Amino acid sequence: DKPQTEGLPTVQYCAQELHLSANYFGDLVKRLTGKTAQEHIRLRLIDAAKERIADPARSIAEVAYELGFKYPAHFTRLFKNMVGCTPNRYRSRFD
Repeated sequence: DKPQTEGLPTVQYCAQELHLSANYFGDLVKRLTGKTAQEHIRLRLIDAAKERIADPARSIAEVAYELGFKYPAHFTRLFKNMVGCTPNRYRSRFD
């Protein structure tokens, strides 16, 4: 329930949860994944979204709110930019 109350996870939040400084966390993620910490967080967020979107009982708006987005349109925009299709089109692959 944390994303619903605290919003989207930030680099600072993730670093604090691991008891690291934000800079060290960012450097560590970059060294291990080749991506920035923010990119890595977004990729993990999209992976979680894909799992939830596959459940037809959940609306796209519910998925967006569960993941910490204030507005479903922001979720849809990020999803489309990262995946290449809208959440609804992605969901239609499972029909």
